[in-house]
Amino acid sequence: MAVKIQPLSDRVLVAPQEAETKTASGIIIPDSAKEKPQKGTVVAVGKGKKDHEMTVKNGDTVLYGKYSGTELKFEGKDYLIMREDDILAII
Repeated sequence: MAVKIQPLSDRVLVAPQEAETKTASGIIIPDSAKEKPQKGTVVAVGKGKKDHEMTVKNGDTVLYGKYSGTELKFEGKDYLIMREDDILAII
């Protein structure tokens, strides 16, 4: 995924995974009841700060907090831009 957005400092650009559309038993979940995904793929990484080296890299699958980051739409796709500190784990 080549994206023309380059995060600055300790920021990370994440493409969130799609929300589940069906339950395990096959019940279809309506749009109004879908939960915001908390898992995504890192698309771009900033260069870090002088005293902070970046841990995540492009292509990593990460978990982040439910209300982390700022949502943005770029070229028809949804992304989140957040600080690396908002990322909870690399899967």
